[in-house]
Amino acid sequence: MRRRVIPLARRLHQVCTAAVAEILEGDEITGLEYGVLAWLQDDPDVDQNALAARMGIDRTTASTLVSSLEERGFVDRRTNPRDRRARLLRLTGTGRTLREGLRPRVRDCQARILSALEPAEREMLLDLLIRVVTTNEAYMRPGAARRKPSRNSGP
Repeated sequence: MRRRVIPLARRLHQVCTAAVAEILEGDEITGLEYGVLAWLQDDPDVDQNALAARMGIDRTTASTLVSSLEERGFVDRRTNPRDRRARLLRLTGTGRTLREGLRPRVRDCQARILSALEPAEREMLLDLLIRVVTTNEAYMRPGAARRKPSRNSGP
């Protein structure tokens, strides 16, 4: 393994994504959809734009995820009485039941991923990751990694 943050972060992302996909297999829900359920259980009545920002995804992706979850009866989307353009999101009873049913498997998955570390090291890793991420918030906007079109590109 190379001791470089970017390739290591990419590999950790691969590990986490694959592990979550494995535990959610057969439940007809993706890791991002589970993330929506988790955020909405912890923070009900958030609007779609705030949800997108918290998850680090673009608004279009958030809308697609919410629409899919709403169609399946897991999320309720209603008009914000203070801003009629905004939609407030909340889990339905079915959504809460699904989230609670999956939560132990997700916790076990996270524990397996961190099992190479001692308990104090796990906490330290999480603290360090939080510090690195929050220090670099300027890069956390959706689309930040997309290439800018070159000036020479044209028809």
